[in-house]
Amino acid sequence: MKKTGMIDYVEIPSRDLEATRAFFASAFGWFFVDYGPEYVAIENAGMDGGFYRSDSVSSPENGSVLVVLYSSELEETVAKVTAAGGTVVREIFDFPGGRRFHFTDPNGNEYAVWSEPESPKTQHMREA
Repeated sequence: MKKTGMIDYVEIPSRDLEATRAFFASAFGWFFVDYGPEYVAIENAGMDGGFYRSDSVSSPENGSVLVVLYSSELEETVAKVTAAGGTVVREIFDFPGGRRFHFTDPNGNEYAVWSEPESPKTQHMREA
């Protein structure tokens, strides 16, 4: 339900809309709706948004916001991201709310993926 004052839509630059579509469909199962040659809307991504054709790159280093996705299977998501053509720019690390990694898409835009903290059993199995 839409509510006044709530974040409703995110727009992200893309140098190559076809590469963007292929990457996010493969890595995350997103769907897209074309709105002409310069814009594609995102569907099935948890929040409405779209990609617009631009030579700009979205990165926290450039002062941009960081779009953070969620995964219940962080290591599996790393594998999907890299198989789809993304580049891990910061390996999985712990932070006070859980674990996450950062990656860039084929256009160079940076994103992060987070997950809840590992249970002691899972952590022990991974370290063994």
